[in-house]
Amino acid sequence: MKKLQKQRLINSIAKKIYWLPIIMMISIASCKKEEEPTSPADDTEKTDEVYASRNSIPHVTVHPGSSIQAAVNAANAGTIIFIEPGIYKEAVVVNKPRIQLVGTKGSCKDIIIENPGDEENGITVSDEGDGFFLKNVTVRNFEENGVLLTRVDNFVLDHVASVNNSEYGLFPVLCNHGVIKFCSATGSSDTGIYVGQSENIIIQFNVAFANVSGFEIENCTNVNASWNEAYDNTAGLSVFLLPGLTVKTSSNILVAHNKIHDNNLANFAPPGGGLEVNIPQGAGILLVGADNTTIEHNLISRNNFVGVATVSTLVLGALAGIPPEAFADIEPNPDGAMITHNILKNNGTAAPPGLPLPAAELLWDGSGSNNCWSNNIYSFSFPASLPVCN
Repeated sequence: MKKLQKQRLINSIAKKIYWLPIIMMISIASCKKEEEPTSPADDTEKTDEVYASRNSIPHVTVHPGSSIQAAVNAANAGTIIFIEPGIYKEAVVVNKPRIQLVGTKGSCKDIIIENPGDEENGITVSDEGDGFFLKNVTVRNFEENGVLLTRVDNFVLDHVASVNNSEYGLFPVLCNHGVIKFCSATGSSDTGIYVGQSENIIIQFNVAFANVSGFEIENCTNVNASWNEAYDNTAGLSVFLLPGLTVKTSSNILVAHNKIHDNNLANFAPPGGGLEVNIPQGAGILLVGADNTTIEHNLISRNNFVGVATVSTLVLGALAGIPPEAFADIEPNPDGAMITHNILKNNGTAAPPGLPLPAAELLWDGSGSNNCWSNNIYSFSFPASLPVCN
């Protein structure tokens, strides 16, 4: 008995040691101004006005009461636009390459871009805005999206806070080679931090809370979502393959070392919207239709419906009342999923009413091929026996 108690103590300590760096790294995913390297400004000094002056880097400073948009309009490609603390009631459009918007002399809580009235998007970056860089800024109260990037390559969002932007918080779509790090998002009726139809994206050290979906990766390839935290959303983190979009596949997604907990918020997406209306309350991680997704080394707890669900896109369609023929342009079943080395605790206590799937810590609807589960710590699954990884 003493030997068993000793082993349990060792296991408990090992788990705490393993997850300590995760908790520490997630704790700095906030508005605090960190001194880590970044790109395209590859060291902290490059976001400093003195450094810019000494090295003849084109730059301008926006003071409170001035216009960020006016500075963008006047800037040449490659200009750093420093933004001093203040509230800037305007929407900003960037259509030039290598523009950097950098909040100075404080954290993102001190530099706020706020909806002046009925603007849809806070910051909009077009396909002419490759190399866009945004740091230390809060974007809040816009009617659709906080930061929208469309067909932008080589972008960085660093220490950006999205607050109460109605549909999406941070929203890159059809983009390539991007980094979203140390950002936060709250109050979006679709997704806090979303990446759609994009390739080669890194999503690390971010926090999403009080959204319908905390994080969503939709119809993407080569995405790394690691060291993030999602809590108090309807669903914590979702990897989707959906029909009717330009990109018809979703593959090679890594979801690792994330803390996904307490995602039991009632779905508040407005009726008549998209599929977000049908996101089930109480979901930790949803893998829906995407291929070659690895979900590993995550800490997943207290999500009432499910810890990790691996299902066909047809399941989501059935919830939305969409007929199967509407999914003819995609292969809707998840293939090649690997769910390994996750710690799941106190998930799957109750399924939402009317849902045709049971509550579980690990859930699979039986669709797809070459899906496997190994070395997870959990209490129960559906089905009770899951295919084991070789």
